[in-house]
Amino acid sequence: MTYSLPLASAAGDHFFEHPQAPWLVLAHLPGLGAVRWQAILDAFAEPLALLDMPPAALKQLLTPQGRQLIDAWQQRHHENDHLQSAQRALADSSRLGIDIVSWGDPDYPALLREIHGPPPVLYLQGQRALLSQPQLAIVGSRNATRAGLDHARQFARALAERHFVVTSGLALGVDGAAHQGALEGNGSTLAVLGTGVDVAYPASHQSLARAVIGQGALVSEFPPGTPPRAGHFPRRNRIISGMCQGTLVVEAGVKSGSLITARLALEQGREVFAIPGSIHNPLARGCHQLIRQGAKLVESVQDIEEELTAWWMQPSVPAQDREAAAAPPVPEHLGEIETRVLTALGYEPCSTDELCDQTGLAADQLMQSMLMLEMEGLVNTVPGGFQRAVGG
Repeated sequence: MTYSLPLASAAGDHFFEHPQAPWLVLAHLPGLGAVRWQAILDAFAEPLALLDMPPAALKQLLTPQGRQLIDAWQQRHHENDHLQSAQRALADSSRLGIDIVSWGDPDYPALLREIHGPPPVLYLQGQRALLSQPQLAIVGSRNATRAGLDHARQFARALAERHFVVTSGLALGVDGAAHQGALEGNGSTLAVLGTGVDVAYPASHQSLARAVIGQGALVSEFPPGTPPRAGHFPRRNRIISGMCQGTLVVEAGVKSGSLITARLALEQGREVFAIPGSIHNPLARGCHQLIRQGAKLVESVQDIEEELTAWWMQPSVPAQDREAAAAPPVPEHLGEIETRVLTALGYEPCSTDELCDQTGLAADQLMQSMLMLEMEGLVNTVPGGFQRAVGG
């Protein structure tokens, strides 16, 4: 969709009054990348103050085209190409039902504010409130093995059931499996795109994108209609890691984009998790490299919960209700003693002595019940005692 220069009249005048217009102007500054935007954030406590500055005073901060855009904004000169691009972004967003979340909005993701050069605006289709929910990124190879796809789906489903928003990039392979797993777990998922949120890419994930909108959201820093370009995806990756407390790498080659996301997460001070694999699988080498560099080796969702327990518990849930909200119901077929033991167990390791105290059982009774529960797949033996199994 394009506009001719007469956009200047009523519609153009309305643009200057829209609350998101100043932020869209900043987002359309020519040559604006993460470094330049960070310089603006460092120079101005309130970034919108830049729009009131004399363009000549911004020579050290903006390109000549950027200063021309500031002048056009101040003078309401509609013929400026970059100003027209900002107007198109607003008009297209309104027409397509796309939400705009700017740096100045309270819904802008708090963790994303902390990274270097966060985007001035985000375009969103779906549930805006999820931006503020606890998120974990799941990323990996576009050419994942069947085992890798199964891991991505299973971990995403378990994490979604535990109130994480699963965030990924909607790409083929691990990304798609992660989104699908979160949907299967009746949870929420965010897909961060390297295109406009109205552009289906890859085309084979068009139906998955619609499902994500229904149960989560599509997010992008690029305005509607933006096609896929190679340089967009590294920029997309910094948003994926930036919105999340941690990033789980499922399968990745040593030169994959997933390792870029993991490195960004480390630079942003976030947790990095990696699933190990066979030494004969080239897609496991990236994960093994991350583990050697300090990423946490992950074999179960509990390994992630140990690091992020305080994060994944929802603040809105009263403390006395959190354990009940997190734990699934006890199977009805269990006997009285097994029910008592399983109810006493949580997802953190608990010693035999602690369980004896909590259940009132003798050690031999406890161990007999624990054996039955372990055979049913409801508990696991771990260093330090026992803990409830995922989904148990």
